[in-house]
Parts: sequence; C-alpha cells; structure tokens
Amino acid sequence: MKLSIATTLLASTAVHAFSDSSPFVLFSTSKLNTPEKYDQLQTSNQVIASAKEILSSCPTRDYVIVSQPNVHAADIRDGSHCKMRSLCDTIASKDIKGRFSVAEVVGDLSTHSLEDYVKEACAAKGKVAGIVKVDLMHLPSLEHMDKREQIMASNDDQLGLTLDTLKGDYTLVMVSDPNEFKAYQPDFIEPVHMDLKRGDVDSQEGKGKGNTTYDNRPLFVKYQFFTPGIFVAIIALIVMLSILGVGLRALGSLEVSYGAFDKEMGPAAQKKQQ
Repeated sequence: MKLSIATTLLASTAVHAFSDSSPFVLFSTSKLNTPEKYDQLQTSNQVIASAKEILSSCPTRDYVIVSQPNVHAADIRDGSHCKMRSLCDTIASKDIKGRFSVAEVVGDLSTHSLEDYVKEACAAKGKVAGIVKVDLMHLPSLEHMDKREQIMASNDDQLGLTLDTLKGDYTLVMVSDPNEFKAYQPDFIEPVHMDLKRGDVDSQEGKGKGNTTYDNRPLFVKYQFFTPGIFVAIIALIVMLSILGVGLRALGSLEVSYGAFDKEMGPAAQKKQQ
C-alpha cells in the first residue's frame, strides 16, 4: 500500500499536542512490508517492534541511522512547511519505494538496538549490512527559532551529502529524543520569619519607654467630640421635636361638649323644630 506524502512526512494537525514526544521516520529504496494501518501516536516499544518487523527481511545493502535530537513533527511536514528540505525531497522522490513514519512517539528511541538488530537480521540472511551512523547537532528550543532554523538547515545539508554518497540501495531510519519540555513550576514568595527572643523584646521595650513622649493637651483639644455630622443631627432632632410638641398641644386644645353627641339629627328632630 502506497502511503501519501502528507502521511509519510508526519502531517499531523496537532504537531505540538504532546510536548514529551518525538517523530520517527523510516524509508527505503526497496519495497517494505509495512502495516496497512497504524496510529500516529505510539509508544517507543510499539515503534521499535514495528521497525524490527519491517527490517527483518534485510531489504537493502546500506542502512543510515540518523539521530536528530529535539526535532518536531512540524519540522518535516510535507510542502512549504518542511524545514529539512533535502530530507523531504528525498522522501517524496520516486526512488523511495517504502515508507513508515509515526508523528508522535512517547518514550526514548535507542539507535543501538536497531543497529544491532539490523546486523543480526542481515547476518541471518547471509548478508553484511553496511551501517552509516549520522549524529546531527542538537536543535534549540522553539523560543530560539532563528538559531533553530539555522542549525536545522546545516543538519539537513549534512544529511543530504551523506545520502548522495550512497549508491541508491539504502534504508534510512531517523529517531529523536523526546522534545524538550519544562513542566510549570510556580514561584512562591517565602514568608519572612522574625524570631525575637525575650531578651530582645525587653530591650526594645526598654528603649521604647526611654523615648516615649506624652501628649498633655486638654481632653477637648485632643479629641473631637462634636463632629459636623453629629451637630447637624442634633439641630434636626430639636426642630422635629418642636414640631411634634406644637402638634400635640394643638390636639390637646380641642374641646367638644358631651351634649353634641346626644343631639338628634334625623327627620324626626327636624319636624319637632318646625
């Protein structure tokens, strides 16, 4: 099954979803027995097992084992986003017949285990595997993007020169260590501890007593008892009490005779008056 270039070059939509993971790339000028379907997120043990299964047939004469520390899947995506141009062009060329790649590999990938396995697998087939190891320069973090791209371009040129020396019968395996990831560590301000001994406290109190000054002003000068708010409230209370007193005196001055309640006011009383 021929894989698309986008899949081969780790075109993952969430390239930074796992900061503690790294990509894995394997391609060859010979046809490979690769799995038809596989996840783009795997553990290092799963990837090593799949790689050994692919390399068990010793498909080519030479094997290039590349170590590129701190590389991201986004660095080798297909199209104009690829920052390792020689590597991407080689993978996309017609000379490459087999491809296997995983965008996010969780865990460490050891090149020594793959190197030893390739030698044993080819020896079992009666072949001698030519091993070419390429240790590329460590890439800086994403915070230093300019320097990172500069080193990546230099590493890509070095890898391109290595591939040019081969005679068209090779398999390349590129691994990386888990991407640099610093967990968030909050910074707390430590409280200031002041341990005072009893003797120090007494000495400070003694010094304080010697320098104490007393305020000998009169009480009404030192403190303000009648604030403007209290003064206005007292005046308003006096006015309201005076109004209340006038009203009570007016009610008390009303006089009504008891005979007014016994007087007949109906029609019979009017006839009597006539």
